[in-house]
Amino acid sequence: MAIHAAYAAQSAYAADVVYAAHAAYAAGLTMWRILLEEFLGDLRAQKTRAFLTMFAITWGTIAVVLLLGFGEGLKRTAKDGLLNAGERMFMVYGGETGEVFEGLPRGRRIRLTEEDLGLIRRSIPEVDMASPSYGRGSTSLRVGDIRTNAYMEGVHPEFAELRRMFPADGSRFINAQDLEQKRRVLFLGNKIAERLFPNELPVGKTVILDGLPFVVVGVMAEKFQDSSNNGPDEDRAIIPASTLRAIYGPRFVSHLLIHPRDLTVAASVKSELYRVLGRRYRFDPADERALSMWDFIENEKEVTKIGLGIQIFMGLVGVFTLLVAGVGVANIMYVVVKERTREIGIKLAVGARRRHIVSQFVFEAMLISLTGGLIGLAFATAVILGVDAIPTEENPAMQYIANPKLSWPIVLACVGTLIGIGLAAGILPARRAAAVDPVESLRYE
Repeated sequence: MAIHAAYAAQSAYAADVVYAAHAAYAAGLTMWRILLEEFLGDLRAQKTRAFLTMFAITWGTIAVVLLLGFGEGLKRTAKDGLLNAGERMFMVYGGETGEVFEGLPRGRRIRLTEEDLGLIRRSIPEVDMASPSYGRGSTSLRVGDIRTNAYMEGVHPEFAELRRMFPADGSRFINAQDLEQKRRVLFLGNKIAERLFPNELPVGKTVILDGLPFVVVGVMAEKFQDSSNNGPDEDRAIIPASTLRAIYGPRFVSHLLIHPRDLTVAASVKSELYRVLGRRYRFDPADERALSMWDFIENEKEVTKIGLGIQIFMGLVGVFTLLVAGVGVANIMYVVVKERTREIGIKLAVGARRRHIVSQFVFEAMLISLTGGLIGLAFATAVILGVDAIPTEENPAMQYIANPKLSWPIVLACVGTLIGIGLAAGILPARRAAAVDPVESLRYE
């Protein structure tokens, strides 16, 4: 019997707990429903005021999102324009010694060869891609009666990755067999291919290059590029380095392209290049004048910092615009508190707690901010997507202007700002409302 009684007591207790939980849940729903009904009622009573307040938040949100979106697009475009000229690599040129070393005078000229590439690969295991570049300006190209000149380079197959000169569909870059067999094959930039073959596909066709026939094996896919070495890649002709050496017989390379395995070892690879080549050509590894180096890795960091700075500045301008709208929301909420002083006093007199009063006004401020903000976010998103869809290939300047990007960090930052503004705009008026004396408020006119 005692066991049955205990079991019955536990069952009754569990039922009470479940009932209490359902009651609390129902009370919570009722409170939020009441808050929403009061908010909608206030909107109906003060349509103009509510519209102007929401419009201010909407306009501020549009300003924030658009400025951040265009800033993000500018940053990405500048970074891509640099990387499309060189994929996180070192472009190493010979230089002139600036210091006396081991009895040798300063001012000695350092000129690099393709054999240096093999030495670098053997001595620096952190290098994963490399290529020489034999440059030759004003190379003549002819197809029938069409003639043009271009900057030509003799390179290795890894050059495609290093310079992002990826082949278009149905074509290829030069390969290891081309290099080994010294084939007369040609890879063309997309613009020069259009000039030579205006009405037909270039792949498989023959081009007369400096009086010698070459077969076109590939055409570069179109890319955006705002940094270049001896002109843009779209106007460039590429042949195997071995073929160029066999025809023209150069002894020295124009430069070497060196790609570290990853960015964490880039600094050590750079210092090792000076050490290895310094030992070969007998110059001080600390003599930076002995080698001229285009450091795409450092350039990328600088471009990223500049782009981030511009984006932060533009974002702050938008945030200040949104904060002004938040001040407007706070002022409106103070007016609402003043207008509803008697109502607040009655609620407190019949037993409403202060937290209910605070919740009411914070809820209204948050709802105004989020409603206006989401409308602004939706409108700004549509503008960004629409502008981003505008073709910009024919105008490089438009690549920067008409290339906004909406990213999740931007969206989350905007929503977080709206929540913060809603809380700040609602909590001070709410605390003032909760501090109303019920007796004095009933006398308020």
